[in-house]
Amino acid sequence: MKRSRLAFLCVMLVGGNLFGQENAARPAAVLKEEQVTEQALIDALASPLETRGIRVIGTPQPAAPPASASLLITFTTNSAHLTPQARKALDVVVRAFMSEQLASRHFRIEGHADPRGNPEANLKLSRERAVAVRDYLHAKGIDNDRLQPVGKGDQELAKPDEPAAPENRRVTFVAMNN
Repeated sequence: MKRSRLAFLCVMLVGGNLFGQENAARPAAVLKEEQVTEQALIDALASPLETRGIRVIGTPQPAAPPASASLLITFTTNSAHLTPQARKALDVVVRAFMSEQLASRHFRIEGHADPRGNPEANLKLSRERAVAVRDYLHAKGIDNDRLQPVGKGDQELAKPDEPAAPENRRVTFVAMNN
């Protein structure tokens, strides 16, 4: 009796998925520029603590999504020119990327656009914005080799029910395996 209770407790503690019930992944909130803190970025992008767990053999386990943080980085309308508020927020990103927890990590910088306008133009603009963020971070001391800019266009809306929402025009930092 004690062993079965212990086994159940172990499954519960390590977050095992014994019965195939998946935890619904919640999309991360988009941080507005004034909400960006060094610790919030470190918490969102640092490698999660690895634990050992119990799993049912033969049951495929879903891969955990990569660590990411979405920021509402603002640009001048229809351009890749960073606003002063965006520069201030990116200065916090620089400090986080230089922290002990993130200094060895590489990141994909995903630029996103809202669906207004031509999809090809949105893709181009989102790529230019990701490059502008990469260039700013590099100018502040982050090695370009750690940063991969990617334009996502208007295909991954944060608020699909609100196409013009500012959260759809964002930059997402995704931690990559080194």
